[in-house]
Amino acid sequence: MTTRHDHADGVGGEPRCPPTGPLSLAAGVLPEFEPPGVVSAAAAAGFEMVGIWFDPDTWSRTRALEVRRRLDGSGVAALDMEPIFVTPDGDCGFELIDAATEVGARNVLTVSRGLEPARFADRFAELCDRAAQAGITVVVEPTVLYSVSTLAEAQQVVALAARPNGAILADNLHLDRAGGEPLTALRQLDPALLPYAQLCDAPAKPADTTRPGLFDDARDRRKLLGEGDLPVREFVASLPAGIPLSLEIRSQQLRERYPDATKRAARVRTSAARFLESSTTE
Repeated sequence: MTTRHDHADGVGGEPRCPPTGPLSLAAGVLPEFEPPGVVSAAAAAGFEMVGIWFDPDTWSRTRALEVRRRLDGSGVAALDMEPIFVTPDGDCGFELIDAATEVGARNVLTVSRGLEPARFADRFAELCDRAAQAGITVVVEPTVLYSVSTLAEAQQVVALAARPNGAILADNLHLDRAGGEPLTALRQLDPALLPYAQLCDAPAKPADTTRPGLFDDARDRRKLLGEGDLPVREFVASLPAGIPLSLEIRSQQLRERYPDATKRAARVRTSAARFLESSTTE
């Protein structure tokens, strides 16, 4: 009998990914486009789901209605809305959750900027309570760029908040850059804490390990699946089978090569589908 962590070896001893869930276009793939256009590009490229970026300065009721109209018209589901940057000076969390409710997003993403896990957990609990009214899950994303950087710290936040709709978002690049044994830690998590995951490829190490360099690595240097050196197959094999995979491929190279939103989205989806399919059949 196999478990979600068991996998067969593929060619060359590489792990073979289990069948994966729906693919989602992360908002960060198309950062220069407005949310309605991102939804349309995701639909045209064949994605089943899409991520919605929330800018508190430009979001409006009109925008929410247009996003929802395009989602409903295309059959694409809103996987998540981001980001809630929780800071000592406040955040846009309630506004974002209300917007997520309007468009029907299933998850909202939080990051701690300047709060240690215990203080962050207090606010995380409040956000979970607000989101619970609409059946939305609130995820904390560990990233070396901010205050909660590891899976263990994210798990601490969720445990302290103690809300049934609190969970963790695993991004394979962020987990890799945080060091340690992230895949071992991932396999030890309760599967219920992982409603979806973010996926990309990248160089084995960032070119610059300073803070500005790590930001550049995360925002501009990600690669299509199979074009980098990250253990992508091992990461996918460590996740609960069938959860949605958000393709978070932020890439300056892709932006320059594919200025058209639909063509860029299609390139991301096609390459990912090919890579993941080959991973299950090798």
